[in-house]
Amino acid sequence: MLPDVATTAVHQGTVLLAHAETTLWLMLRIGAMLTVAPLIGTRATPARVRLILTGMLALTLAPFLPVAPGFTVPDAALVLAVARELAIGASIGLILRLAFEAGAWAGEAVSFGMGLAFAQMADPLRGQNSGVVGQFFYISLALLFFSIDGHLALVNLVYDSYLTVPPTTPMPDPVAVFSALPNFVPTVLHIAFRIALPVMLALLVVNLAFGLLGRAAPSFNPIQVGLPASLLVGLVLLGILVGEMMEPVLELFNAAFRQAGGMFGG
Repeated sequence: MLPDVATTAVHQGTVLLAHAETTLWLMLRIGAMLTVAPLIGTRATPARVRLILTGMLALTLAPFLPVAPGFTVPDAALVLAVARELAIGASIGLILRLAFEAGAWAGEAVSFGMGLAFAQMADPLRGQNSGVVGQFFYISLALLFFSIDGHLALVNLVYDSYLTVPPTTPMPDPVAVFSALPNFVPTVLHIAFRIALPVMLALLVVNLAFGLLGRAAPSFNPIQVGLPASLLVGLVLLGILVGEMMEPVLELFNAAFRQAGGMFGG
């Protein structure tokens, strides 16, 4: 009886050790992704919170993935495997961060027409000073991201990445990882200008109208009247634009997930 109990205890200990090693491997890729991802990977989120989220996601995904190889004596192969995990996670997070920058760029473009380009304030979500209109668009994209269950799609993307490229497995196409961000930039710029273009054109018409009035009536001061009018029209148009952002934003996030999945053949 005692030998059977000892054998069972040894087997259970081996299984627990294997799951612990798998969880540690998963935390590398997930932790790198959360460190550079938007919203979570900023100064507004404490590092302790990111560590807790990393551990929770790793523990949740570990039972559904094959057992990862155990950690061996540190050598060049182990260092390269760890670096590969960090690179994959960071690449996924950077693509998603770049997608969110489309909102900030759209806001910066609109702020010039509204006369709010000078309105800068600390932005904890981006870790720098940025325009108030850009922050408005950035927060709008964040709310839309969670409303369409983008966070669940991100977890599913990480899960698929482990099925395609398990830990310690070479990347099927390293060139795809390095070219993912440059290939995604044109899509981000396209969506950013699609979001901002209607408001930019409307504000351009308003500014041209007041400019013509200033030329026709020299006593008329276009700055004194035109700037408040542009600001008022811009605020009204921003309120209308928020209700029309779903289609381009959905296209933007779908493109981001396709680009991230394409890095590892997904």
